Amino acid sequence: MKELTLSSPCFEEGGLIPIECTGYGADRSPELALSGLCKEAVTLALLMDDLDHPIPAYNHWVVWNIPPVILLLGGLPGGDPTGPLGLAVQGVGYGKNRYRGPKPPFHWSHRYRFQVFALDCRLKLHPTSRKKQLLKAIQGHVLQEATLTGHFR
Repeated sequence: MKELTLSSPCFEEGGLIPIECTGYGADRSPELALSGLCKEAVTLALLMDDLDHPIPAYNHWVVWNIPPVILLLGGLPGGDPTGPLGLAVQGVGYGKNRYRGPKPPFHWSHRYRFQVFALDCRLKLHPTSRKKQLLKAIQGHVLQEATLTGHFR
């Protein structure tokens, strides 16, 4: 199976996440691109975690049942996405059912990891589900995964 890669036109691996994609800016989700996505993928799941938060890998965004697309448009609305994400569901990350961009206290530098999973199924999770429930539900269903890490200060 091909290797899945995750990238963004907004920032490079290890690069600075633009202010518009943070809680200090418009809190707009970045555009994300996949390459090498296998044809067997039924859906995608996505996480974004703060790797430097006092709570390890503090979750900012959790989405599942994303159609197997190679480009996830930026600026996705909160709640249950429609349009390009079809029946995708945004679970609870950072206390909300939406993207919550980087906003480290005192403008400290934190690293943020976007992680995508290509799955062989649709998930049956309630919108109040969180990262922990998603990770449990995808066990045994991950065909591919990829990460992209950026930082913000």
